[in-house]
Amino acid sequence: MAVTLAELNALDRAGFVALLGAVYEHSPWVAEDAWPARPFASIAGLQTALQDAVLAAPPARQLALLCAHPELLGKLAAAELTQASRAEQASAGLDRCTVEQRSRMQALNQAYRARFGFPFIVAVRGLDWAGVIARIEARLAHQPGHETGVALHEVGRIAEFRVADLLRP
Repeated sequence: MAVTLAELNALDRAGFVALLGAVYEHSPWVAEDAWPARPFASIAGLQTALQDAVLAAPPARQLALLCAHPELLGKLAAAELTQASRAEQASAGLDRCTVEQRSRMQALNQAYRARFGFPFIVAVRGLDWAGVIARIEARLAHQPGHETGVALHEVGRIAEFRVADLLRP
């Protein structure tokens, strides 16, 4: 259900969280924490309030948010992916990977999780298979503290796309 910014600003807390709760993967607390910043003068202001809620959260809550994301081409059953995640992965062609590509991604996912303690997260809109692989390979060289910041930034980019999908001018 697409709404205008004015309609979003008029929602009570429960309605706001119901609409935006899935923007951050399995983490409605982000919308809950951003709600008091209403009214939002712009979509960018809304997106900033949401990401500020993430960045203000304690490290354990941030880690839980990162861990709520599925691995790209992971072993989750399709039914366990959110509709948004499934559509985003398909937009990058990840639903059409070969067995070899799937195996490579799963090996990289395993190496990434072992190094950082959470799944590899990237906003895949506008990327293809090669772009996703280039990013995970480059990010495997990051230091853990730096990579946590990069992953939280990517979560914010994913949320920006999702918010844009929910709001109409």
